[in-house]
Amino acid sequence: MSKPKVFVSRIIPDAGLDRVKEACAADIWQERLPSSYDVLLERVQGVEGILSVLTERIDAKLMDAAGPQLKVISQMAVGYDNIDIAAAKERGIPVGNTPGVLTEATADLAFTLLLAGARRIVEGSNYIREGKWETWEPKTLLGADVTGATLGIIGFGRIGKAFAKRAAGFDMRILAYSPSLTAEDAKQAGAKAVDMETLLRESDFVSIHTPLNAKTRHLMNKERLALMKPTALLINTARGGVVDQKALYEALKNGEIGGAALDVTDPEPLPLDSPLLGLPNVTIVPHIGSATIQTRDRMASMAAANLIAGVRGEPLPNAVG
Repeated sequence: MSKPKVFVSRIIPDAGLDRVKEACAADIWQERLPSSYDVLLERVQGVEGILSVLTERIDAKLMDAAGPQLKVISQMAVGYDNIDIAAAKERGIPVGNTPGVLTEATADLAFTLLLAGARRIVEGSNYIREGKWETWEPKTLLGADVTGATLGIIGFGRIGKAFAKRAAGFDMRILAYSPSLTAEDAKQAGAKAVDMETLLRESDFVSIHTPLNAKTRHLMNKERLALMKPTALLINTARGGVVDQKALYEALKNGEIGGAALDVTDPEPLPLDSPLLGLPNVTIVPHIGSATIQTRDRMASMAAANLIAGVRGEPLPNAVG
């Protein structure tokens, strides 16, 4: 019996890739950088399953290019804003993702960014490398206290709540906002449910943990950034498109907010001529929220399980919607 033909858009950890190879006839994109969309259209023709990552655009045109035999799209990520879910549903193609598994790693990184921004770690490292460290000085690289400060969390799902647990260890006052968040749900996680305006006005640190969709694109726009304290730090480990990057640059340049610490940008990768890279009060890392060996192994295994179940006509262990 022949194995089902699938396309794997990137080389994923062996914990998942070995399972895919064993169960499927896998065409695997071997390059470090993603393929162009035109090449992707060619490579998916005739496949029964696609294992994608967030760099691929999986739209109606691509699904139709694959053909009517396409049975599953498996995303190795919790987010799936790169996939046209409505188009997949119209064609009866289940979509899988990898929820939950990256919660702790992403919350860890978000708190790392908070601490790095508050204590100006990257600036301090650059200060030494630029030969500026000549003596101990009472007013050099003064940062902000984290212990006892007010933290605002926008998006209070798995990662937002895990982030709140870390903040509790620093005796932070935690404010939370989600459209459907109840006072009791927030209280159980050690937070206080407030409206967006209150959160932005009162928080010393604001951390974003929302998915990217039509309602959240540019959620943090010029008007909302203007509500923040001039000393506040914005942290984003969600999706770059949740923040209006031009408005963020202006707010940082004009001193309307104190700084930003970003794991995600719009676009990705961030162009080297981006004005954000010229600001000293911005920390940017290359979308590494889930980048631990253990987490990526688990993500790859979950993506493989979704793919294999889909091509076999079985329910996906983790289906979107």
